[in-house]
Amino acid sequence: MREFAALYRALDATTSTRAKRTALALYFGHARPADAAWAVYFLCGGRPRQAVPVKVLRAIAAERAQVPDWLFEESYQAVGDLAETIALLLPPASGGATPVPLQEWVEQRLLRIRGTAPELLAPMLNGWWDELDAHERFVWNKLITGGFRVGVSRQLVVQGVSEASGLPSQVIAERLAGDWRPDADAWLRLVERDEGAVPPGRPYPFFLAHALPGPVEALGERRDWAAEWKWDGIRAQVVRRSGETFVWSRGEERVTPRFPEVAAAAGELPDGCVLDGELVAWRDGRVAPFALLQQRIGRTKLSAAVLSRAPVAYIAYDLLEHEGMDLRTPPFSERRARLEAVVQRLGEGAIKVSPLVEAQTWPGLAALRADARARGVEGLMLKRVDAPYGIGRTRSSPAGEWWKWKVDPLSIDAVLVYAQRGHGRRASLYTDYTFALWHEGALVPFAKAYSGLTDAEIARVDAYIRQHTVEKFGPVRSVAPKLVCEIGFEGIAQSARHKSGIAVRFPRILRLRDDKRIEDADTLEQLRTLAAALS
Repeated sequence: MREFAALYRALDATTSTRAKRTALALYFGHARPADAAWAVYFLCGGRPRQAVPVKVLRAIAAERAQVPDWLFEESYQAVGDLAETIALLLPPASGGATPVPLQEWVEQRLLRIRGTAPELLAPMLNGWWDELDAHERFVWNKLITGGFRVGVSRQLVVQGVSEASGLPSQVIAERLAGDWRPDADAWLRLVERDEGAVPPGRPYPFFLAHALPGPVEALGERRDWAAEWKWDGIRAQVVRRSGETFVWSRGEERVTPRFPEVAAAAGELPDGCVLDGELVAWRDGRVAPFALLQQRIGRTKLSAAVLSRAPVAYIAYDLLEHEGMDLRTPPFSERRARLEAVVQRLGEGAIKVSPLVEAQTWPGLAALRADARARGVEGLMLKRVDAPYGIGRTRSSPAGEWWKWKVDPLSIDAVLVYAQRGHGRRASLYTDYTFALWHEGALVPFAKAYSGLTDAEIARVDAYIRQHTVEKFGPVRSVAPKLVCEIGFEGIAQSARHKSGIAVRFPRILRLRDDKRIEDADTLEQLRTLAAALS
């Protein structure tokens, strides 16, 4: 735990990619195999469920710190992070404890205390806190609360392991893909020199695109780029090997049982075949709104009614493996031709090929893109015809190889009504906002937004919130409605879970509207009208 906490501190203390990669390589170069495995798990986004209820954890920490509930609450409000608040309030550790490996902290402590009675938890937690200094306690508390995260990407972790092991990043990324479990054997297989047996269901690391940063003409000749629609669904790989079918989401979650019609269609693929594409809601021969697909995402048991109400298709746009041969190195144009031949043999069914969008010139392609929403898509994908299939989000050439050319977001002017502190580096600032629209003379909350402002704008809004707080509800502040913002989003859907009766996808702040009074903000009826126009 001590070394892992030191790694967390090193990663959190810098924004330099090189410095973070060096810190990761140093840690992985000397960590015990089981500790290294758990570190990879946590740093790549793995988080066990919350081990101790927040109310119980707060009560035990407050009693140990000998502070009343009101003072603990005030401290929490000032700090903005429960794990850090507890670490700051606890008395100094007694010291002298023998360092315990990260593996034991996780497997013998963290994973075994869930469900333990509060009266038994208190001596256990107090004893463990006594083995750690303030920073180590902070990291341990983050693990207990299920809130551990730090500013490193999965790709950066891969690079750190690569540097420590001397193996190419591509090899590490491929071995980490799929259902990777954190234990000593898994770590040793991850860094061994010989490839060894590969699980038949393992997907390939996903190749990701950048958002187009400027004029599309800067990409060069139109003929050098293939264009496809950017589908509004879930990125997934379909793997057919050893007579079995595996469907993996981009988050490398195995979702095969949730999409039985796709799995059944994939059963007709030749063995040793891997497709990359998009799971989409599909109705009446075309893509349906993402809200329909959401009815399938969280379900593990699918009734006939759900399958009928929310049909799904898989739109394939790349072929990564065929008859056991890795096809990621050949150019996209070659992979595309093979993909069309493979899917054509399946006939009409749940697996389809993403059509190419034909236009001779960039202006012609831009005209087609302008009609994207009417087609139920988010814009266009641009792929160099000579590009191999890479790993992660890379720029192996100055112009890039895959680009997202999305349509401009939908937008509406709304009023800030609630605020909450952020997390991590923003734990002391109010950065989580709730916005409302007018309806029958009252402001009705309709969306939360967390991004879009510059650091200077965040500081300004934070100061405004502190000066115009009306009420406090735990960590949430009710704010005097005086600030108008333009909120951007990608889609709209009816929602019984929201007070407004409507939900927007990917809301973010486009700009502060200092030129508008709150009376000029938009109405819920305007949002509903926009939703109707898009349906």
